[in-house]
Amino acid sequence: MGAVSSRAGARRIWVDLLLYPTHTFPTAAAPVLVAVGLAAHDRIAAPAIALFAFIASWAIHVGGVFADNYALITTHRDIPEHPELLAALTDGSLTLRGLRLAIVACFVLALLAAPPLASSVGWPAVVALGAIGTLASVGYAGGPLPYAKLGVADPVFFAMFGLIAVPATYIAQAGLGADASVVTLLDAFRSLRPAVYVAALPIAALVTNVLLIDEIRDADFDRAKGWHSGAVRWGRGFTGVELWTLTLFAYTVPVWLWVGGGFTAGALLPLVTLPTAIDIARRVRRARRFEELFPLTPRASRLAMFYGALSGLGLSIR
Repeated sequence: MGAVSSRAGARRIWVDLLLYPTHTFPTAAAPVLVAVGLAAHDRIAAPAIALFAFIASWAIHVGGVFADNYALITTHRDIPEHPELLAALTDGSLTLRGLRLAIVACFVLALLAAPPLASSVGWPAVVALGAIGTLASVGYAGGPLPYAKLGVADPVFFAMFGLIAVPATYIAQAGLGADASVVTLLDAFRSLRPAVYVAALPIAALVTNVLLIDEIRDADFDRAKGWHSGAVRWGRGFTGVELWTLTLFAYTVPVWLWVGGGFTAGALLPLVTLPTAIDIARRVRRARRFEELFPLTPRASRLAMFYGALSGLGLSIR
């Protein structure tokens, strides 16, 4: 019985609290789903390449989550933000060495997904995009100047999950050639039609909302750490307004894609998730306790993924 309990405890630590698949998997999948839909619309879809892009993205994202928790329990061990992790360190079910190995394993997995991507866009482009993703992932709470501490995590998330992830996955499917350079990649980003970037904006907004829920929930902990998130600097009400603004913005974009973006009415498919989005935003506004906010993070992550799936499906229709 003790061994079973120990295994269950280790699983909870490593899967539920560190890997956090209900959070990391949907947010990594959402941009890829939109990019596949755009590529299908333009008849250049390459599902295998998109799958490798997802694996690399998810691995880098999870590596960043591991690194975030490593920084937390080594730099701010006196702040009980995640008491389960501190307890696991005490009883030995979690070790700093094990966590460091897990971080390395994530980036090794991302490297294993790189060769197929390099065959499509070239090694220089893969290295450049991988470096940007890694810096954004690890730099959230680690490094000499964590950008979460500066209070600029939301624009970084907006850019990474929308304005970079969607176009990059689209370009990877289109292919630049195995001998492509970073300059070729930049030219490809510049040459994309505006609708590709517009289609990325809702995912950027909804994934940023996942971060904002975390910032509202963790405001007291962030204040104790000396972080200056919007919820700390201007109050939780400010971050709540930002969340509502991004939510409403995400659901106006499909109308533009249909009316002015050259897509069919299928672009409106994500609107069926609007009631869920409004319910999440309302629950965030009404929440008064940490426990009320905690389940809203994975729910907002799933919303982003379902929105991305419906958006990709709708955009693929010609």
